[in-house]
Amino acid sequence: MSLRVGVSRVVAAFLAVLVMAPTVGDTGACGRTATDLDRDRYANARKVEDCQRCQECGLSTARCQSACDPAQLPEIVLPPTCRPLFHDGEVCLRALDAASCSTYATYVDDEAPAVPTECDFCQTAPPAPSSSSVFADAGVIGEGGATPDGGAP
Repeated sequence: MSLRVGVSRVVAAFLAVLVMAPTVGDTGACGRTATDLDRDRYANARKVEDCQRCQECGLSTARCQSACDPAQLPEIVLPPTCRPLFHDGEVCLRALDAASCSTYATYVDDEAPAVPTECDFCQTAPPAPSSSSVFADAGVIGEGGATPDGGAP
């Protein structure tokens, strides 16, 4: 067999492998239609995940008991201004499933439950301070709107 034929076969095999690779978007990334998260389905799936993980890890917090009680409604409530996507819910549930038992215990703690970063998709911004309080805090404007030297602002 000549060298030219051997190189041609290697090139042909390499190109065949490249052609078999998935097209961008076929794996669920780019090109996937953004879908809003179904709040009820997510809350129920989160409740099931909490119950399973609590049982698996031997946790017995109030949140665990509530999650495992079929008569209780899910405790997950998303603010009406929050508009997470279906993918956000998937990522959250995967992170909960992958968490160690000691980490999961922090998520269902009765006193101060932690929120996994992957599940914190409904952050609310703190209220912005009014401009007059910003200037007053900086000492630019004193009480009653006057400057520290007594002049008008």
